[in-house]
Amino acid sequence: MKVFQLAGGILALSFIGLMVVRTAAAQNQQQQDPTWKWPESRVFETVNRVRAGRDLTPKHWPNGARVAVGLSFDFDNETPSLRDGQTSPALMAQGEYGARAGLPRILSLLDKYDLPATFFVPAISAKLHPQSIKDIVAKKRHEIGVHGWIHERNSLLGESDERDLMRRSIEALTEMTGKKPVGLRTPSWDFSPWTMKLVREFGLLYDSSLMADDRPYEVMMDGAATGVVELPVEWIMDDFVYFGMDRQTTLRPFTTPDEVFTIWRAEFDKAYEEGTMFILTMHPHVIGHRSRIAMLERLIQHMKSKTGVWFATHEEISRFVKDGKGN
Repeated sequence: MKVFQLAGGILALSFIGLMVVRTAAAQNQQQQDPTWKWPESRVFETVNRVRAGRDLTPKHWPNGARVAVGLSFDFDNETPSLRDGQTSPALMAQGEYGARAGLPRILSLLDKYDLPATFFVPAISAKLHPQSIKDIVAKKRHEIGVHGWIHERNSLLGESDERDLMRRSIEALTEMTGKKPVGLRTPSWDFSPWTMKLVREFGLLYDSSLMADDRPYEVMMDGAATGVVELPVEWIMDDFVYFGMDRQTTLRPFTTPDEVFTIWRAEFDKAYEEGTMFILTMHPHVIGHRSRIAMLERLIQHMKSKTGVWFATHEEISRFVKDGKGN
């Protein structure tokens, strides 16, 4: 209990470097024009810009499965540090671990249980580690999705810059994998006012960056259905919040793998009980360490001990719910 309290009490500090989603201009604007002075119409316009639409949970998953499991890995490596102009060789080495040690362990574990996964890859990370991309593609059952150019924060970009980076990212991944990606996870799960507009513009099938539900849903934009599937995420289902460390803020103790296993197992068990979906976000440079990959294997064994568990890529889940095949 004391470990949980200590980790939870310090957790907010380590989010400082991760969850910066407002520009200085936006902060200044809010100071000049505080939200309590806004007319209600402006509040509703802002809140309703991107919202959750209809629940897409099917009555049953493929082959009568009870729950869909989407294992995902954000192959960030050096890019979050590069994004922030932090180029210390120590930080570059910490990122390199994801490609050099973490990814091989992950691919080996997925091979052992014959499981598919989705890898969201910043284009610069793909260019820095082309062999890693080849290794993922060679398995012929994994998906590679868009994860920005250099793990940029979309809310700090203008629309034209965000469009250009999304275009370049899609083109780079298409060239390297031979397949155009169909899904997006925004870096740091950061959305700008026009991110969803660009998702539609580039014809993407799904997004996996928002947090309005545990179940798949259709994204609404300005009150209208977009046709875009959302596979929602959550910080408690992300390895970084438990195992990551921001040396600029605090040297907080890590949450133990056993404690994380307990949380993730409870999340899965509830999803199984509800007959819905379980989306897990991990990072090779985080989960790929030995004690943590052992914990992930325990979780996989627990999930596979249940009947009616469908392991699928994010693309497979999105196509199934969008086509309404389970209804």
